[in-house]
Amino acid sequence: MKVLAAMSGGVDSAVAAARAAEAGYDVTGVHLALSRNPQTYRSGARGCCTLEDARDARRAADVIGIPFYVWDMADRFHADVVDDFVAEYAAGRTPNPCLRCNEKIKFAAVLDRALALGFDAVVTGHHARLGADGLLRRSVDLGKDQSYVLAVLTREQLAHSIFPLGDSTKAQVREEAARRDLAVAEKPDSHDICFIADGDTRGFLHSRLGGTPGDIVDATTGEVVGTHEGAYAYTVGQRRGLDLRRPAADGKPRYVLSITPVTNTVTVGPAEALEVDRVHGERPVWTAGEVPSSEIDCEVQLRAHGEPVRAGVRVDSDRLVAELHRPVRGIAAGQAVVAYRPDPAGDIVLGSATITTAERAGAPA
Repeated sequence: MKVLAAMSGGVDSAVAAARAAEAGYDVTGVHLALSRNPQTYRSGARGCCTLEDARDARRAADVIGIPFYVWDMADRFHADVVDDFVAEYAAGRTPNPCLRCNEKIKFAAVLDRALALGFDAVVTGHHARLGADGLLRRSVDLGKDQSYVLAVLTREQLAHSIFPLGDSTKAQVREEAARRDLAVAEKPDSHDICFIADGDTRGFLHSRLGGTPGDIVDATTGEVVGTHEGAYAYTVGQRRGLDLRRPAADGKPRYVLSITPVTNTVTVGPAEALEVDRVHGERPVWTAGEVPSSEIDCEVQLRAHGEPVRAGVRVDSDRLVAELHRPVRGIAAGQAVVAYRPDPAGDIVLGSATITTAERAGAPA
């Protein structure tokens, strides 16, 4: 079986490629050059997609003994991930760029090219499991589980994917890398957003969207309690960074409840006003088989590292609705709602959708 191993330059993808080669696959390594100007991306301990990463990936491929190539995907990445990131914030949503990169780059552009070149599958270092039944499951290392950001993949894409690390913890992966003499064994994990070099998301957005002063409004009183330089700099549930001129009457902190780009308004209120128990999503992807014809009882995860909550989920055409069994706070449009079915062999990903709205039951959608 001929497979393409996506090698980011980190320890996970290096060990995944090594395991695939040891398992008898005909492995070719590929590093994705995603930056038009690599010096503008993160480097060192917090790096991802840099020239340093490309060199680390090449060295790992040499140690494993597999062919290695670099594919230039910078323009596609900029259009599908970076531009999308900016557009989503401008529209008042909070995107997950890693999820979008998996959807549009690693398992669309890369997989499509791999299949066209005669490869049978793509191997990645994601911490998730893909069983013989074709179902995507959480990693055994729940602290590193990445099934949430893979839940956008279709059944067909999963059929051409291999995730060799799902049965190992991160500590075991690092130990194995050291045994294999891979120089990346102790390389720190990448963090934050790779294309924002200094980690200043607000500054990055300001450089692209400019400054547009607007009001911060108290949801309880309707009063203007502060100003901002761009509504895009805020996200639902945010407390820090609010320039409020007046304290709340009850003396309690206020949080961002909503962002309205049309009026350039940020609305704030008490923590309890963040509570929702109904979540709406669009563009559902159902990876576990046939889309359910009626509501199913399952668990949903509403942010990348969020705690799962029981819910009733129903899918109708291009919409998904999750009725939560208990209220949760700080759910932002643009994130993913991912449905899981608890299973003794590991929680199974049922499907996902992009969150459009969240509300308390009984309120208008």
